[in-house]
Amino acid sequence: MKEQILANTRASLSTRNTARRPSRRQFLERTAALAGAAFLSPSLLSAAETAKVRTAVDQVTLGKTGLKLSRLGFGTGTNSGNVQKALGQQAFNDLVRYAYDRGITYFDCAQSYATFDWIGGAIKGLPREKLFIQSKIPGQPQDVLKAIDRHRQAFNTDYIDSMLVHCMVNDGWTDPWKRIMDGFNDAKAKKWISAKGVSCHSLPALRSATASDWTDVHLVRVNPQAKWIDGPAQDWNKSGDDIAPVLKEIKTMRAKGRGVIGMKLVGNGEFQNPEDREKAIRFVMAQPEIDAVVIGFKNTKEVDEAIERINRALAAG
Repeated sequence: MKEQILANTRASLSTRNTARRPSRRQFLERTAALAGAAFLSPSLLSAAETAKVRTAVDQVTLGKTGLKLSRLGFGTGTNSGNVQKALGQQAFNDLVRYAYDRGITYFDCAQSYATFDWIGGAIKGLPREKLFIQSKIPGQPQDVLKAIDRHRQAFNTDYIDSMLVHCMVNDGWTDPWKRIMDGFNDAKAKKWISAKGVSCHSLPALRSATASDWTDVHLVRVNPQAKWIDGPAQDWNKSGDDIAPVLKEIKTMRAKGRGVIGMKLVGNGEFQNPEDREKAIRFVMAQPEIDAVVIGFKNTKEVDEAIERINRALAAG
């Protein structure tokens, strides 16, 4: 009798232990679930791992165009390009390659810049599909397609990513420039350009550009010190004294899905005080409507400084 009771007890314990003990599959599934939960838990990850750190050389999207470019661009037209021209062609080429190696893929050019005929050589050998080339056409050329084709030939490329009407100052300019705008439309249809827009140098012209449905891309002068920004005078060489009206237009551009690129961040190179450059870059990086910015460079130190300042501003924001 005693032996029977002991046997029954052992059997009962064995049955309960078996019921409690998970199968190998259950054990592995539970272990994986726990590991996954631990991996995904924000409390177990550093801030750098849970949030993407934005940088100066991120590939960003230019408004509704869908085009990609580095957040920081290389301007080739400081003082109409004469600053870069003074470097000599080989030094200019080397500087472009240095910027590209640092992650800058956006190069800002123009027919009226002294560097115009150097761009093709400077980008030769770089992967075209990774570059964003923006260029500009001044005035009202008789043959718009021929003028645009000149850029393609000079840069040795089949297409220009963004082509702009250059240095517009006139209020209501879209009516007298309709023939030029239509030519840009034709070039876009032929895939000679991927986007079209305007670089403005007065507040009346900027407002006209914002109002026009034709515009894909805006190149806008912006810095908090209001140095060489768009003002009421319809004169490319006159500066406004208040950044607020420019910011108002930028917000409207963004609301319409436009691509917005900031220029003159360092006051056309006149911000010699490092604190002014820091202030300006922090201000512009804090404007969510601005997709990218362009700064003219004349040496590698300036490239490095701009990247560092933008990175610091983005990290702080």
